[in-house]
Amino acid sequence: MTTQQMSDAELAGQPAAYWTGVAYEALIAYTRTQIAEKGYTQPQFWLLRNLSENDISPDGNGMTLPELRQAMTSYIRPEDDLAAEAEVLLERGWLTRDAEDRLWLTKEGEQARVDLARNAPAIRAALHEGIDDADYVTTLKVLQRLIRNAGGTIG
Repeated sequence: MTTQQMSDAELAGQPAAYWTGVAYEALIAYTRTQIAEKGYTQPQFWLLRNLSENDISPDGNGMTLPELRQAMTSYIRPEDDLAAEAEVLLERGWLTRDAEDRLWLTKEGEQARVDLARNAPAIRAALHEGIDDADYVTTLKVLQRLIRNAGGTIG
C-alpha cells in the first residue's frame, strides 16, 4: 500500500524512523546528483565551507584532514573520502597544503565556494516544490520533538 492510499489514521501509525531514513537517503541522493551535474561533490563543497572564514570556519585557519573529519562528523557519510576530495581541490588550486599537513583555502577556492553556494537555492526550491513554508516549519518542529522524545539533542 502506498502512502497515497493510506488514511491519516494509518499514516499516524507509521514508524517515523523508517520514513526519516527514506527521506534522508532520497534527499542526499537528489542533492548529490544535482551537485555532480555542476562538476563538484558535496564533500568538496563542505571542505571549502569548513575552511572559509566567510562560512563555517571561525577564523579561516588551515585544518588537517582529521580536524576536518571531526568538524564534519554530524553530516559526513561513511563513503566520503575526504583525502581524495581534498586532492581534487588541491589540483584545482582551490586549496593549498602547508608543512604541517594543514589545508588552507586559496583565493580561487573562496571564489569557487561562493560560486558553488549559488546552486543551493535552486536545489532547495526543487525539493520544496509544493510544500508550504508553514508545513515545512511544522514538519521540522515535529522532527525536533521526536528527537528530544528519543533523548537526542538538537544542534
